[in-house]
Amino acid sequence: MTRTRRGYIANRRRTKICFLTSHFRGARSRLTRSMIQQKIRALASSDRDRDGQKRNFRRLWVTRINAVIRENSISINYNRLINNLYKRQLLLNRKILAQMAILNRNCIFTISKNILNPA
Repeated sequence: MTRTRRGYIANRRRTKICFLTSHFRGARSRLTRSMIQQKIRALASSDRDRDGQKRNFRRLWVTRINAVIRENSISINYNRLINNLYKRQLLLNRKILAQMAILNRNCIFTISKNILNPA
């Protein structure tokens, strides 16, 4: 009998996993079992670290806004600014406020003045 080539589906699955792990170092990109384990760990880590990245960016934005607000001669801190923004129903999120704090500080100062002294 002639020899039959087997395992088309298994080879296709291994090729797909090898494509995902091709940039890993050592056996993690060469041995099938190690590739599978490392792929599972990498996907779990990426999901976890995306949440951490969101937390880190929010912390950065809060720090930037607070630093710029405290430079102003008006005595207002971050908590009072955000609270008054919500009371006045100004829909500015922290990312936009942080960008304004870096690029255009006068805009933040005028917003904080208008919040404290409504006309």
